[in-house]
Amino acid sequence: MKLTLKVWRQKNSDDKGKIETYNVDNISEHMSFLEMMDVLNEQLIAEGKEPVAFDHDCREGICGMCSMFINGEPHGPGKGITTCQLHMRSFNDGDTIYIEPFRSRGFPVIKDLIVDRSAFDRIQQAGGYISINTSGNTIDANATPIPKDDADKAFDAATCIGCGACVATCKNSSAMLFISAKVSQLALLPQGKVEAKERVLAMVEQMDKEGFGNCSNTGACEVECPKGISLENIARLNREFLDASITSDK
Repeated sequence: MKLTLKVWRQKNSDDKGKIETYNVDNISEHMSFLEMMDVLNEQLIAEGKEPVAFDHDCREGICGMCSMFINGEPHGPGKGITTCQLHMRSFNDGDTIYIEPFRSRGFPVIKDLIVDRSAFDRIQQAGGYISINTSGNTIDANATPIPKDDADKAFDAATCIGCGACVATCKNSSAMLFISAKVSQLALLPQGKVEAKERVLAMVEQMDKEGFGNCSNTGACEVECPKGISLENIARLNREFLDASITSDK
């Protein structure tokens, strides 16, 4: 395949940035999207030009680092997959492909297609964990009966990889699907109920500090999420937050 690539180039966070046009040839339909980007970078290096900076790690759809905005969609046209799982057979010979970084106040661009998603780390650190006393009096987790429905929902929420596609596709740049997944996986289990109120209040407060918007129920986040995180988690987050706001001592 021969393709025209419209790639966002930005030297650093202070640079204005712009779209640059590149042509690539001999692209196999069996290549992954990231392999196609590797071909582009090899071509640029051979021409003495600076390669396109982009994030990637596992290339197995697990880590979520490969986030790119492709033709107006987070992770591209495929559903339920990350960018590294997108293959070039999803495109046609002669196509023009627009490739941009995720856009959000909470995700400032570092360089080219790489954004700073450490805001998610800070939200997680604010309350997305369980403090357990391991003094020797602890109960084996398998000895705590948990309804299967609750366990299944908790596991479904735990599949969130924190890629940020929900933020990138939301017109409000809301991070509520991400936060709701992290809150739900703990709120549904007995081990997470001890700190439930403090957790949800702290995580929502940190979300606001990071500059993410609020949810207006358009549903775009669920559609574009590579792991299919359900909007039901946002409903649970709202219930947990309301309860904590009314009953918490803080």
